[in-house]
Amino acid sequence: MRAPVLILGARSDIGRAVAHEFAARGHPLQLAARDAAGLEPDRADISLRHGVAVTLHEFDALATATHDAFVAGLPELPGIAVCAVGLMGRQEESERDIAAALRVMRSNYEGPAGILAVLANRFEARGSGTLVGISSVAGERGRAANYVYGSAKAGFTAFLSGLRNRLARRGVHVVTVLPGFVATRMTEGMALPPRLTAQPQDVARAIARAVERGRDVVHVRPVWRLVMAAIRAIPERIFKRMRI
Repeated sequence: MRAPVLILGARSDIGRAVAHEFAARGHPLQLAARDAAGLEPDRADISLRHGVAVTLHEFDALATATHDAFVAGLPELPGIAVCAVGLMGRQEESERDIAAALRVMRSNYEGPAGILAVLANRFEARGSGTLVGISSVAGERGRAANYVYGSAKAGFTAFLSGLRNRLARRGVHVVTVLPGFVATRMTEGMALPPRLTAQPQDVARAIARAVERGRDVVHVRPVWRLVMAAIRAIPERIFKRMRI
């Protein structure tokens, strides 16, 4: 039987796509989100369409004090956990409203890192499992256009890297996913360049392949490796005058 897959942030477009991808491959699912009961139509659809067991679980990434109890309350410890939790926010609002900035930071770093840390300890004790964190290329260099979001993703990327290093000899695989632009509700209204923009289904397929093949860091659109390498190479004295 295929390992159960826990999807954290299952209400997001990427979370839903990941659910369908793993269910199509025969994995039972544990869908976790705030107001989880509202995912009942998704649960019924996935279960009927793919013929797998699907359970719903109430989860708030920012309620970090509840994370231990959340994991303990799952029907079984998953074999794979995918964290699709995140909040882009608006840079302009984050600059004016510190509370808004902190929410973006907590949603993209503290909450995701906190729940994966709890799962990491359980997986390590068992000696197996895969943890998948969806981070962002925005964390590879701070830019005026999105540095609040990018700084949180930078922290999450570093956390995943360190966690992978720690657990590599403990039977636990840690995957960092760097999607670049993704056409979701979160980016609706943004003018996204087609060649650099993935669909949620592209992200889901890349995650499933990475888990199966044991890959560590995944750029959903490989062109982002070149784009970010070029951005990182710009000298600071020039970069600070740019708006990119």
